[in-house]
Amino acid sequence: MKKIFVFLLTCCLFTLAGTAQTKKSEPAKAAKSAGPTKSDGTPDMRYKANKETAKPAGPTKKDGTLDMRYKENKATATKKGKG
Repeated sequence: MKKIFVFLLTCCLFTLAGTAQTKKSEPAKAAKSAGPTKSDGTPDMRYKANKETAKPAGPTKKDGTLDMRYKENKATATKKGKG
């Protein structure tokens, strides 16, 4: 009886491990880029054209995030939040 229980437990573990490794969702759709894209559809940041489109509209903080004290940054944040 103990051998059967261990065998069934092992089968369940292998089944769970096999399903955990399958891809369940598609990659998120990326915004249109001016230059080349990677295989998953996101802009390839090695190219100058893609780097220019990724620049923020207004001033940024030292860590690179948008400074929300400025009107331009508030407008881009609301556009991203709605879409």
